[in-house]
Amino acid sequence: MKRTTSTLSRRNLLAAMGLGAGAAGLAACGAPGGGGDAGDGSVRDGFSQADLTVPAEYEGRTPILFWAPFTGNNYEILSKLFTAFNESQDEIVAIAESVGSYADLNQKFTASLQARTVPDIVCFPEMQWLQFHQSGALAPLDGYFDDEWNLDVYLDNYVAEGKAAGETYTVPFARSTPLFYYNKTRYIEAGLPEEGPETWEDLAEFAPELAKIEVDGRPLSAIAFGPDAWHGQADIWGFGGANSNEDFEVTIADEKGVEWLEWMRKFIHDDGYGYLAQASGTDFASGLAAGWRGSTASLTGQTEATEGLFEIGTAYMLSREGEQKQVPTGGSGLHIVRSDSQDRQDACAELFRFLAQPEQAAEWHVGTGYVPIVKGSEETQMVKDQVAANPNYGVALAQLENARTADYTNWDQASVTEIGAAMGEVFGDNADPAAVLESLAAELQDRLDDNREDYEAVQFEGWN
Repeated sequence: MKRTTSTLSRRNLLAAMGLGAGAAGLAACGAPGGGGDAGDGSVRDGFSQADLTVPAEYEGRTPILFWAPFTGNNYEILSKLFTAFNESQDEIVAIAESVGSYADLNQKFTASLQARTVPDIVCFPEMQWLQFHQSGALAPLDGYFDDEWNLDVYLDNYVAEGKAAGETYTVPFARSTPLFYYNKTRYIEAGLPEEGPETWEDLAEFAPELAKIEVDGRPLSAIAFGPDAWHGQADIWGFGGANSNEDFEVTIADEKGVEWLEWMRKFIHDDGYGYLAQASGTDFASGLAAGWRGSTASLTGQTEATEGLFEIGTAYMLSREGEQKQVPTGGSGLHIVRSDSQDRQDACAELFRFLAQPEQAAEWHVGTGYVPIVKGSEETQMVKDQVAANPNYGVALAQLENARTADYTNWDQASVTEIGAAMGEVFGDNADPAAVLESLAAELQDRLDDNREDYEAVQFEGWN
């Protein structure tokens, strides 16, 4: 599995939009709007709204367009929330359009900035919004906050990730952590603990017992792996290592990093207890593997997909014995795009305010599995009933105690792509972990050096 990177780097993004080093320097200063052409940091002349269709019953309202990186069930729940917002007042109509994945959104939004025809709202994962802040594409939100809607209503783990140099550019919305899923029915059949594994050593001990069960004439695999940098971040922390440190030094190829990836290589290729899957969640749901790592946001969909087939169990992401369990925060927040209309930007803030109500956050959580990001939502009857009916939601909530912001290497899409591809070389091709990580570290360091000035300007204080 060869590594390829098709994602724009931050400086290539600026160049693609006609912004040279001078614009990059202004952006790095952290001024509202990244040093754009509007004095108040919000309205940006010449950036009109992308095409959208307003339903007839909402004609005459201020329309706002959200390019949503959600599909399937998650998009359906989002659409219900937007309908509820549209019915709650008579001045604004919020339109959600699915654009596919986060990577699809990244590419489409970059192209829209070049064309100067943009949506009103975007939703980028973790810290990847920073490249668009640096290009001056996002509007600051602090001026909209008041006693009822402000950063204090959101879970503390996720708030710092939305700020750059003292200004807020994103509020939490579809936030998550990775989670270990296992087939509880198979575990019970194999005589294993119903609560699942706590450590990688536990999984290595359980794997031979699971392999005694045949599925389609083959031993049941303990886990279907995906080459996902988000999971890899939890893994390397769980082995006592890190992708990079706070001094902007890439450490993924250090001893602990090699130990992590070598453990995975041996488990897959020498022991034969795991494998690289094209779609690990699908293999798990179909019973081909007894475990996989997914997002808390997959919980509702996985539960529905396996209903009547087997019982799902969930556990904290695994670590080595004696090492601290940590998981990267995941998912995305809501951003207002700077455009030619202050009215539309103000309308976006009203939508954000609506989605921050405990009942709406609870609806999103229960319908998708994303974290109930608003503090008051955990106390709603809807969430209490859900946890009582399905304790897996309680596991997802409890694991938040281990959540922290990912290392710098995971702050841009290109590096995330490279880390995942490197994991795929080891998982799929049995490549030498030390050699793979040495090559990867050099690539990551180059990119981190390129982004360092911008990251330092963020003045981030979100690490535990």
